[in-house]
Amino acid sequence: MSTKTVSNRNDPVIEDRDQLIAAMAKGEKPKDRWRIGTEHEKFVYCTGDHHAPSYDETGGIRDLLMAMTEFGWEPVYEGENVIALKGADGAVSLEPAGQLELSGAPLENLHQTCAETGRHLQQVKAIGDKTGKAFLGLGLWPDKKRSDLPIMPKGRYEIMLRHMPRVGSMGLDMMLRTCTIQVNLDYSSETDMAHKFRTSLALQPLATALFANSPFLEGKPNGFLSYRSHIWSDTDPARTGMLPFVFEDGFGYERYADYMLDVPMYFVYRDGKYIDASGLNFRDFLKGELSVLPGEKPTASDWEDHMSTAFPEVRLKSFLEMRGADGGPWSKICALPAFWVGLLYDQSALDAAWDEVKHWTMEERELLRSSVPKMGLDAPIGGGGKLRDIAGRIVEIASAGLTARNRLNSGGDNESGFLDPLREVVASGKTPAEVLLDKYTHEWGGDISRIYDEMSF
Repeated sequence: MSTKTVSNRNDPVIEDRDQLIAAMAKGEKPKDRWRIGTEHEKFVYCTGDHHAPSYDETGGIRDLLMAMTEFGWEPVYEGENVIALKGADGAVSLEPAGQLELSGAPLENLHQTCAETGRHLQQVKAIGDKTGKAFLGLGLWPDKKRSDLPIMPKGRYEIMLRHMPRVGSMGLDMMLRTCTIQVNLDYSSETDMAHKFRTSLALQPLATALFANSPFLEGKPNGFLSYRSHIWSDTDPARTGMLPFVFEDGFGYERYADYMLDVPMYFVYRDGKYIDASGLNFRDFLKGELSVLPGEKPTASDWEDHMSTAFPEVRLKSFLEMRGADGGPWSKICALPAFWVGLLYDQSALDAAWDEVKHWTMEERELLRSSVPKMGLDAPIGGGGKLRDIAGRIVEIASAGLTARNRLNSGGDNESGFLDPLREVVASGKTPAEVLLDKYTHEWGGDISRIYDEMSF
C-alpha cells in the first residue's frame, strides 16, 4: 500500500473533470519509455520461535528498517516513526502487520528487475542474520491468528482497520495476513490502456492460479489454493472485483474516473496527518461539502491518494497494476513481471492473448474469478473446458512477446527464461499450493512448522 512522504498543501485544487482524467492520461508514454515496476511483499518472523515481530520490540520492525540504512536507504517518517525507506531501488515500506514490501524502481528490462530483487533479498537476509529475523515467501500467514499479529503505527492503517469490519468479513485478514507480488506497467494511449486493461483483467485469474500459494490457515489446510484471492471476495465490494465496465465499448479514462468517484473514501492527508473520511463521498469533496473538511476542495494529490484506495484485480492510476498473484519465492517474483511484460508489451502477443479470452461473457469471467481460489487450474473457462486448457498457450504467448522484445543480458539470453517456473507449473499440472499440500500430507506429516524451512528466502 502507498506510503505518503510529503504533504499536499501546494498542489493545484481540482476545479474541473479534466483534472481527474489528467491523473491517468499523464501516464501515457511512447513504447521506448515503457518501464517495469515490481512490488513484492514477504512475511517477517523471528527465527527463535516464528513469532511476527512488533514494531517496537528490540530487534523488531523499526530496528530492521533502521538497520537497512547501512545499505544506503534513507528513512521516511510519519511523525516520530520510521515507516518506510527510499533509495535507488525504489522504496521499502510496511504493510499493516509488518509485512515488508519492496516497491521497485521503474526499470527497462527483466534482467534489471531480477537483479534488483536479488539485491533487496540479500540485504534483508543480511540484516535478518544479525537480528534473528527471516522472511517467508507465501500469500498467507500459514499459522497465525489475527490476534497473533502486530499493528504498524501508520495513520492510514488505523483508519482502514476501523473501517474494514463495517464493509466485509475478511478485510482485516487482507491487511494483516496476506502478501502479494504486483507488477506496474505503462501504456502509450487511452486506447492502448483499454486494450491492456481488458486483456489483463480477463487473464488475472490465470495469474492467480499459476501463483496460487496460500493453502494454509492457522496451521491447517484451508480448502483453497489461493486463500489470499478468496479473501478479496468479502473485503469490500465497493472497491474490489472484476469491473464489468472495463469490457464495455467506449471504456477509457472518463469511465474509470466515474468508478473512482463511486468508491467510498478512506482518508484525506493534511499536514502530515490522516483525517478519517471513511465512507464519505469524493463527489461531495469536489463540491466543497466534505463533512470532515467543510468548504475545502480536493487537490490533485487527494485524487491520486483516493485512486490508491480501490483494490480491483487490475488497478489504473498513471500506470496499470496487476494485482492477482500470491506472494512467493524468489523465482516467482521474477516470473510475474515476465508473464505480464510478455503479454502486454508486445503488440502481437497482446492481440493473441486477447483473442484467447475476448469471447468470454461477463458471467463466465465472474465465474472464473470466483472459482480459481479453490480450483486453481481446474476452474471453468468460457466456452467450456478448464483454465489449464489455455494456460500453456498463454505462457507461450508471453514467451513469444519476450523473445520479440529482444532484451538481452550479458550472456546473450533474452527475458523468456524468467517464465521457466510457470512452464513447470503448466507441465506438472500442479499449482505451487498443491505442491505444498502434498508435502504437508506426506513429507511433513502434518507439521506446518516445516513450511518455514521450505519457503523462507
